[in-house]
Amino acid sequence: MQQASDERSIGSVRVWEAAVAVLFLAFGSLVAWDSHRLGSSWGSDGPQAGYFPFYIGVLIIISALFILYAALRSGDTEPFVRWGQLKMVFVVIIPTAVYVALIANPWFSLGIYEASVIFIAAFMRVLGKYSWLKVGVISIVTMVLFFLMFEIWFQVPLPKGPLEAALGYA
Repeated sequence: MQQASDERSIGSVRVWEAAVAVLFLAFGSLVAWDSHRLGSSWGSDGPQAGYFPFYIGVLIIISALFILYAALRSGDTEPFVRWGQLKMVFVVIIPTAVYVALIANPWFSLGIYEASVIFIAAFMRVLGKYSWLKVGVISIVTMVLFFLMFEIWFQVPLPKGPLEAALGYA
């Protein structure tokens, strides 16, 4: 039963190309409209604020119309993606979104180093099925090396969490 549900497709290539074209058409229209509102002509002192964005929006609209036309004329009924394939994409996207939230959360941020230890450890343990010893050593050593490289050697400030603050690197 599980095998059959993993083989179901989620729309055809034609449907998804048309849907993406409509989204780009809406985005290009918004860019062009707002740029026109700002001023999209040539003023006495040169281009107005919306001059270049307006024409970028127009190019997006034209491109979206070509893609929409091609998608609607296409007879491509090949499946765009199957459930089994999409599940594998979500296996990566969902933890990555959680990772970003742990770094960029305005109320409580773990910082990039602590969040990265958790991220690497989770992927190693869940997907790689590595032992806890390997998971702990590799995730922690990797982040210590990254900390030394970015914070000490290159002096690139990255988002820090409570551990770095406790060590005086806030």
